[in-house]
Amino acid sequence: MNRRHDIDALRVIAFGLLILYHVGMVYVAGWGFHIKSSYQSEWLQWPMLLSNRWRMALLFVISGIALSFLRPRSGLLRLAGQRSLRLMLPLLFGMFVVVPIQPWCEARASGAIDFGFGEFMWRYWRFGPWPPITWTADKLLGITWNHLWYLVYLWLYTLVLIALMPLMETRAGRWLQDRFTGLRGAWLLLIPALPKMLYLATLGDAYPPDNGLFDDWYQHAFYFTWFVFGYWLGRNQGLWDELLRLRWHSLGLAIICYAIYAPIVLRWEGPDFGGVPLLAMRWLSGLNTWMWIATALAWSYRWLNRPFAWLDYANRAVYPWYILHQSLIVLLAWWLIPKQLGPVVEPALLIGGTMLGCAALHHFVIRPLRLLHSFFGLKTAPRTEGPETASRLAA
Repeated sequence: MNRRHDIDALRVIAFGLLILYHVGMVYVAGWGFHIKSSYQSEWLQWPMLLSNRWRMALLFVISGIALSFLRPRSGLLRLAGQRSLRLMLPLLFGMFVVVPIQPWCEARASGAIDFGFGEFMWRYWRFGPWPPITWTADKLLGITWNHLWYLVYLWLYTLVLIALMPLMETRAGRWLQDRFTGLRGAWLLLIPALPKMLYLATLGDAYPPDNGLFDDWYQHAFYFTWFVFGYWLGRNQGLWDELLRLRWHSLGLAIICYAIYAPIVLRWEGPDFGGVPLLAMRWLSGLNTWMWIATALAWSYRWLNRPFAWLDYANRAVYPWYILHQSLIVLLAWWLIPKQLGPVVEPALLIGGTMLGCAALHHFVIRPLRLLHSFFGLKTAPRTEGPETASRLAA
């Protein structure tokens, strides 16, 4: 298969959207976050909800697509080892070096602690519960992965899918895969929306999302399904062609779904749903998620499958930016909020400072210091390195 520039570009855009979303969490009213500004707005709930229901699912689809490009004919254990190193080393480095600034700022902002970052790190690295706990953390170990939960979930799903690869080559596995990749027309627009409805009905209430890995069964079912869908989609040209053909249909349905779904979720003040209305809302939620994912895949395939000059650099930068961004957001917000700079200047400085910080740390620190590459998910290539594409990046 030819190089897929659109997957590279969509991955960069998806992580860029994630950064903006986390900045928005500082300002959206009624939604909890590690640190909140005094300039909060309810209207932000609308654009935030627009991406909230599908942005992480899209990242798992992209990761599944990327893994399909990596799929070897043999050496599955080697692949598992490579992916484990590529995902778990940045996770551990992030948890112990990059992420701790977030709980320190959170605890300082809430007034729960008054000591400096050095003392906080000394206690953080010794594990054990904090008496009393003053920030979101593991109740036993007193540590957190915060936004890096995506890495441990992706690592788990990658190992499970690698273990299932031999079964996928069996007659039954091929039949199941062919049922998905053979979807066409209205069936392609409707069938992939069904799993979310099923998971909401069976797991959603009992296992609300918590990004804690254990006892997070709704999210595991939801995200692993999209990861597998991405893996099946990756090399199936017929399915890509059909998504492209249906791109206007998926875009129109995505807009309609959100126009119906968002007011109900954000403004519904009537009795709780039950019976047929509840089933309809779950179906609408699943359809809304799939339509936006299908739209993103189709239109990126239509417009972004070309060798943009910025793409190689951005594709290598996106992993370090992902690891760094939320720590910079929380640190800058903690510093800016007490200054009361106003509802325009403060968020502008927060967005600009976060992007400038990510760019500077990547370009002037991580990129030239090859020793840091593995800790930020980068492959240390020869000095005359060529482009690194999403076909070689599953994270």
